[in-house]
Amino acid sequence: MPIVYSITTKVSKEIAPRWLLWMQEEHIPAILSTGHFSAHQLLQLLDQDDSEGPTYSLQLTAQNRSLYETYLNECAPALREEAFRLWGNQFISFRSILEVVN
Repeated sequence: MPIVYSITTKVSKEIAPRWLLWMQEEHIPAILSTGHFSAHQLLQLLDQDDSEGPTYSLQLTAQNRSLYETYLNECAPALREEAFRLWGNQFISFRSILEVVN
């Protein structure tokens, strides 16, 4: 069964435009280059309090849980470290995994 790895991130308004560009041009391509995901979407949440900054959801599709777990164990730590090096505490993320039912 395909797995969707969802990363929801609240970004401070001070870095939001630069962060979004970095996501589109660097971070998402780096994640996809690992070969563990076959599709992705970057979405902005609506009906949120954006006074402190926008909220985004990156949804990545892996063809099975094994590919997701390999990514999580072998690739994610370095990519997360890079995000914190660049943006510090100007964002907060939470992660979910979902199984595609239909």
